[in-house]
Amino acid sequence: MTDIPINLVFEDVLSEAVLKEMLKQSQRPFSVGSCLNQRGYGKIKKIISGLNHAANGMPYLVLTDLDNAECPLVILSEWLTQPKHPNLLFRIAVKEVEAWLLAHREAFAEFLGISVSLIPANVDEIPDPKQLLINLARKSKKRSLRDAIVPERNSTAKIGKDYNGQLIQFVQNNWQVEAAQVNSRSLQRAMNALINFQPTWET
Repeated sequence: MTDIPINLVFEDVLSEAVLKEMLKQSQRPFSVGSCLNQRGYGKIKKIISGLNHAANGMPYLVLTDLDNAECPLVILSEWLTQPKHPNLLFRIAVKEVEAWLLAHREAFAEFLGISVSLIPANVDEIPDPKQLLINLARKSKKRSLRDAIVPERNSTAKIGKDYNGQLIQFVQNNWQVEAAQVNSRSLQRAMNALINFQPTWET
């Protein structure tokens, strides 16, 4: 089976880990090329038209968060004024990539050592997934996780000192897309796009 080359574009290192795990669990022969960390959605918005043009010669998988936008279609129509190339896989996490982690409710509850009932079933409807995740970590019986994920008291930081490190370990060791997508339609749609993707090559 021929490898499918693909470049990744994302907001942060946690999103990168999620994308790589999705590609791996898709059981498709993806071969990852460049990994472009844009450190927020602003730069992705600026370069999306260029990525759409570049997708003519190389597939791109782009992940951004919905955040406070009305819906994914609004982002797509506002950011991309040209028709989307078939090789541009532009996926939006509702509302943030943290929701996709929480979507594997049983595994995440076990990871933190909390009751699974504390995690909502429909994670796409959580108003602020990152803040909920931090609040759940506050309830963890595992002090090392609390210290890593929760910001220090009186700190201006929004996340703990090893927030990404701990969550990336969860993604790589415990997170299963098949279980998570039951609780997140946006994750399910993103995974289906990967599973069904066939690159288009100009002749």
